[in-house]
Amino acid sequence: MIRGRIVYMARHTSFRYCLDPTVEQERVLSWHVGAARFGFNQALHLHKEARYAAHSRESPGLGVRSDGDHSEDDTVPGVARVPWTGFDLITAFNAWKRSEAAGRRFVVDANGTARLEVTGLVWRDKVVAQVFEEAAVDLGRALRAHNDSRTGARKGPTVGFPRFKKKSPTGGSFRIRNKATAGRRAGIRLGDGDRPRSVSLPKIGVLRVREDTRRLRRMVTKGRARILFVTVSRGANRWWISITIEAADVHPALRHAAAPHVPQPVKDGVEAANRQDDAGRAAGWVGVDRGLHALAVGGTSDGVEVLRVSNQRALRRGLPRLRRLSKAVSRKKKGSKNRRRAVVRLSRQHARIRDRRCHVLHQVSNQLVKNHARLVLEDLNITGMRSNQKLSRAINDAAWGELARQVTYKQAWRDGQVVVVDRWFPSSKTCSSCGTLRKDLTLKDRTFECHECGHVMDRDLNAAVNLAAWAENHTPPVDDGAGCGVARVGDRQAAGPVINAHRQDTPTDDGPRGRGGKGLDDVGTSRPHTRFDWTPEKGGVSQATQLLKHAVGCRP
Repeated sequence: MIRGRIVYMARHTSFRYCLDPTVEQERVLSWHVGAARFGFNQALHLHKEARYAAHSRESPGLGVRSDGDHSEDDTVPGVARVPWTGFDLITAFNAWKRSEAAGRRFVVDANGTARLEVTGLVWRDKVVAQVFEEAAVDLGRALRAHNDSRTGARKGPTVGFPRFKKKSPTGGSFRIRNKATAGRRAGIRLGDGDRPRSVSLPKIGVLRVREDTRRLRRMVTKGRARILFVTVSRGANRWWISITIEAADVHPALRHAAAPHVPQPVKDGVEAANRQDDAGRAAGWVGVDRGLHALAVGGTSDGVEVLRVSNQRALRRGLPRLRRLSKAVSRKKKGSKNRRRAVVRLSRQHARIRDRRCHVLHQVSNQLVKNHARLVLEDLNITGMRSNQKLSRAINDAAWGELARQVTYKQAWRDGQVVVVDRWFPSSKTCSSCGTLRKDLTLKDRTFECHECGHVMDRDLNAAVNLAAWAENHTPPVDDGAGCGVARVGDRQAAGPVINAHRQDTPTDDGPRGRGGKGLDDVGTSRPHTRFDWTPEKGGVSQATQLLKHAVGCRP
């Protein structure tokens, strides 16, 4: 957002480049990676020592327990405060690095008298001091995540207690903040001197990069971006730098605007949908069905297919070479140079598979976000689906969760809308034409055939159409001030005030029906509630419980 000469930053993003360091610079980068690992391990050691000292004190006011939880008061008489946050860990590490425990030496003068001299951590001046600080901040976040996970404040899988980091020739990273002082140059700069493809870091110097940095340099020069920090990581025989910036909003010409939309069908088996014009991008809802046979299938409530992307299966394609390289590593003697070279080759194959998958996901998410203003996704229980031993590898390779994450934040950048449909909505088993629920549909059935009306459609497209219809039924139109109806995202389950009328999203008898839901005649409290059948494609483990009670929000 630009007002006059003031640019208001609204989003955070990153630019990732591949570095081309010299031999000397690569040695310096390795020092910083080792310093980050050392700072993390030493801060964790200080935390454990403080906890042990506090726990060993037999005091009724002890505020630290051995299970990782802590109370508001972590201090006891005669014992220092246990560092839990990043600031406390930084303070503890700074006090330790200047103490006798970090380093000392005996100095003998000309008279032969020896005295003890405290040196502290003698090599700390060779690296940037922020490397130790950022490592302590990372440890503070890990401790907070562990404590919140044990107390129930953090959802998801249980987070274990932080462990010491080990030395690895193909891993490690460090982070440096951009300190800008008034009247001085910033510590992190782009394109210094006659090298436009370069990044300057404090105490490291000018690092050459392989890609063009023109876009980022223009954003920084024009005041549309501000560098926050950089993260340098070591991969398989490669060094990478990720520059995190605080950028301005996306240009208004690239955002979605409310306009009529007429989707174009896919012709001649083309998997990617035809590019829509600017007036047709921000329009009706588009349901996106994620699967294993086709990675993503997009469709509107009218039954028009606007996107179909086949699953690339990056892991499956690279698995033969991955197995061969893994066997080569196991045959080498531990600690030998041949084993080290084999480990590097194996790491490069892992990186190649990961890069292929990420490239496809970004292409699909960009195509969805650029061409459609309103998207509908389904809430998949990916963790539950991975319990299936026959499909767990394919599910992990598809990366459905990463695709949903990319679509969500990219759509927010363009002022678009994303609605998540309830997990137990049977989008694949419901007929998109008459709304009949087909309970005998299995995973091997790739074509949906309705036994009531005879409607035949691709299974994935039928699910996408049902998702789009669900969004239209659950987002009532509102007046935009010009007499036009504009869809509004409301509660996922409620589309109006809560009353005593109950509604079921799947029809149970004959009568007027609409796509994705029941008709007005199906509303009432006399019929018993129907439970949805198990939907294995969405990670169900049992019959779903009844949806929340809500009012009718069907489209006219």
